[in-house]
Amino acid sequence: MKRFILILFFYSLLISGASAQIFKTSLEITIRDRLGNTVEGAKVQLFKTYEDYQNETNPISEVQVTDKKGRVLFKQLESRPYYVNASKGDDNNYGDGEMVDTLVENRKNKVTVIIR
Repeated sequence: MKRFILILFFYSLLISGASAQIFKTSLEITIRDRLGNTVEGAKVQLFKTYEDYQNETNPISEVQVTDKKGRVLFKQLESRPYYVNASKGDDNNYGDGEMVDTLVENRKNKVTVIIR
């Protein structure tokens, strides 16, 4: 019985450690046009401050490009607000939906950004 409890204890430690590594804070952004259609091939960047967003300096990662479903995924983020810069051709999100609220830690957060 003691052996079973000991094995169960180590198993629970293994599971909790694995889940802490699997569920990192991330942000999935879906880009849509003014008609609500998803936009493939849009360029998306994240910034920590409004000043960096305005000046397009110090992005938290390289530019990501949306897939066929209009989505990009930023991984291993801090639980904080971010500013999103999204564009394709002449369409962008300047003036609309620039800031994402504080991300929930250890979750895949999801937002939709409209470009016009």
